[in-house]
Formats: sequence, C-alpha cells, structure tokens
Amino acid sequence: LSALLIFTAAALATCRADLPPEVVIYTSVDQPHAEPVLNDFQERSGIRVRAVYDVEASKTTGLVHRLDAEKAHPRADLYWSSEIIQTLWLKERGVLAPYRSPSAADIPAELRDPEGDWTGMGLRGRVILVNGERVAEADDPASIFELTGPRWEPGEVGIANPLFGTTFTHAAVLYAVVGEHAARDFFLALRKSGARILDGNSTVRDRVASGDLSLGLTDTDDAQAALRNGAPVRIVIPERVETGALFIPGTVALVAGGPHPENGKRLIDFLLSPEAEQGLMDAGFFHASVRSPPVPMDIYWDRVADLVPQVREELREIFLR
Repeated sequence: LSALLIFTAAALATCRADLPPEVVIYTSVDQPHAEPVLNDFQERSGIRVRAVYDVEASKTTGLVHRLDAEKAHPRADLYWSSEIIQTLWLKERGVLAPYRSPSAADIPAELRDPEGDWTGMGLRGRVILVNGERVAEADDPASIFELTGPRWEPGEVGIANPLFGTTFTHAAVLYAVVGEHAARDFFLALRKSGARILDGNSTVRDRVASGDLSLGLTDTDDAQAALRNGAPVRIVIPERVETGALFIPGTVALVAGGPHPENGKRLIDFLLSPEAEQGLMDAGFFHASVRSPPVPMDIYWDRVADLVPQVREELREIFLR
C-alpha cells in the first residue's frame, strides 16, 4: 500500500510538472475585446490564460464581489477592469497587492495608485449619442444637464442604470466635481422628466440607433460601434467635466495572495504596454491612451471613492423607491 501511495504521489507530481504554467484573470472588459489580447499574451509567453468574464447584466459588480468573497483563498491572480470605482473599492477591502509595473513608467502619476495597488489602462469617454433623424444638429445638447426639462418628451432620453458601471462612476464624479446638491438635483430631474432607465450602455446605444430614443448617455466604445454600423447617429462630447465631460480609465491590479503572482505580474506588464493599449484603441474599445489624455485627468479619485456610499444611497432613493 505504501509503495502504491508513493507511486501515486510521484505520478501526480509528474502530471503537475507537465502542465503548462497558467495565470487566472478576472475581467469586466467585454470578452470580444479582451480575448484577442489575452490570446496574444498566451501565444507569446507560453503561459495559459484562464479568464473569467463579467457580464453586462452585472455591470462590473459580479466579479468584484466574487474577489472580495475569495479574499481569504484567492483564485485570481489579477483583476482587469473596464473602469475604476470598483477597483478602488477592492483596494479598500484589502483585496489588491502593490505592483509597480515597468510598463507603467510613462503613465501619468494621477492614473497610477500612489501605493501601487492599481494602474490605469486606456480611457473611455462618456458621451451623448443623438439620433440624427429625430434631433436636428442645431438642437444637440452641449451638456448632460441639458438632458432634462421640457425640451424633451418623456421617454425620449435614456441612460443605463445609474447604480452600476460607468454610469455610476459618472454620477460619483459629478458629486465630487459639481457638488452634491447639483448632482442630486440633476438625477432627480432626469427621473421626473421621464428618462428611460435601461439595462446597460449598449442598450442605450441600440435604442438611440433604432430611433426608439432621441438621445442617450453612453460610452465612447458603444457610440463608435453605432457609427461603424451605419446608424444615423451623432456623438456629442461635452467640453468640460463640469458639463459632463469625463474619460474613465480602465484599471489593472494584482490580487493579493493569488496562486500565480509572478505570472500575474507578467500579464500586467503586457496589458500595460503601449502595444496592448493601442490594440484596444484600434479595436474601438478604448477611445484614448492614458499616456495622452484628451482632457485634464486631475480628478481626485480618492475623493470620488469616499463619496460612493452616499451616491449609491441617494441614487437608490431616486430610482428605486
């Protein structure tokens, strides 16, 4: 029996040695965009990538809560997010570990965590998508604050559920930039004016493209996809953060205690490279590089993160009660 046990243990050790090295990544980046990048890393490095994707319905929150639940026994090596607020929450929860990638040396300091717990990668903008067959160009809103009021009939304007995803991030930034009262009044006005609250930014895009909505608030990647598909739409980017202009960084972070930390660092180095970022820009996912932001990125993300509980509670009161 002991000889059999020794043989079995030796056989298992041999099998493990024969397995290719691997890395486990949790990501909220859309699979059609993330998968080619991860496949490229796998082919170049020989490290097998096991990716777990979030879905549109959970708006980046599903994997975040999974990471928090697994904190005592992490299964992921890194988290690659399509935005930043959830990453800041994971940092507060002690889920992340510091890693300063050499690939991030030319990324501006305001898009890198001072303690090294996350790094920005690529920027997506928040834009107003307008159906050109329903709205004359002269009537295009210059600010998101022009989406409310009697100018639009109830049901003409749409936004993604503001409790999740980049719409929630946008709301938190508005609270920090224009003030809590002005931001809350804006969302109250949206609700009272009959704006339609939809499942996600891609749904807003599709409804505007089809003419079901006259205009809506969405992300640059969704808006650009509508243009590529030949939809009769225009994209309006507000000029200043105070009027709703916002570019949200994606983020990459190492998970504390992950099973393959060195491979996690290698994948982070690859994702933060200018080549990988440019590939995602060429594919239409990112609008701009963190290395050359189109607007000043002097948002104090820690202040935004501090406001998250208040913003979430007030938005729930406005849109759910």
